[in-house]
Amino acid sequence: MPQLEVNGATIDYGDTGGDDRPVIVLIHGWLGTGDHEFGPEIAWLRPHFRVLAPTRRGYGRSGPKPRTYPRDFYRRDAEDIAAWLDALGVQRAHIAGYSDGGEVAVLLPIIRPDLIASVAAWGAVGFFPPELRPRVMRNYPPTWVDDATRTLHGAEHIDGIVLGWVNAMKQIIDSGGDVSLAEAHRIACPFLLMLGREDELNPEYLGRRLVERVPGGRLVMFDGGHPVHRVQTDAFRRALWDHLQAAL
Repeated sequence: MPQLEVNGATIDYGDTGGDDRPVIVLIHGWLGTGDHEFGPEIAWLRPHFRVLAPTRRGYGRSGPKPRTYPRDFYRRDAEDIAAWLDALGVQRAHIAGYSDGGEVAVLLPIIRPDLIASVAAWGAVGFFPPELRPRVMRNYPPTWVDDATRTLHGAEHIDGIVLGWVNAMKQIIDSGGDVSLAEAHRIACPFLLMLGREDELNPEYLGRRLVERVPGGRLVMFDGGHPVHRVQTDAFRRALWDHLQAAL
């Protein structure tokens, strides 16, 4: 897969090609990569879009290693994606992001409104209040991480990756919780948020608060938990497709 150097990071990415088609960027979640997270979605979208699937810095084949998590890591990753799209010569892109990638997706039209044609995010809420701190802390130690994920990111890095993320999330929560909520009113493009009713880290009330800040924003709820694109695939695809068609 091709790679680009931007913002001091190496971004490994997939590109289905098709310069005559609108661009959609798929942004993976925590401990994912562009190709491993979104294989079925890439196959579904590629007849209609030029599908770009970056792997965020420090994950998979992207660098630098080890992955780090400053308090502003979501914004740093959004700036990486914007710089990477600039380096590719992309002038307008639709963004679809899951989980941590959803948080990055919400920030992109805030920092680069000229670049972003629409945003769809799922498993993201833009704000983490104190009551979510215990849920965050349950992720360490990373005994729940499977062998395939350890191999994907480097088994020697997993403990540090998980601890780094947990510590950064605690910093976000303890410093007020905001990721994008305070600036969400600046989002001017079509905006769709999708959440599972059983998602413990991204509850509906926080999603509604985010969407209410976005002019014309929409929230769609699904039965199930965090990965709605896997547990409610058909309904998820209908919602995303309708959003994209309205934004084209």
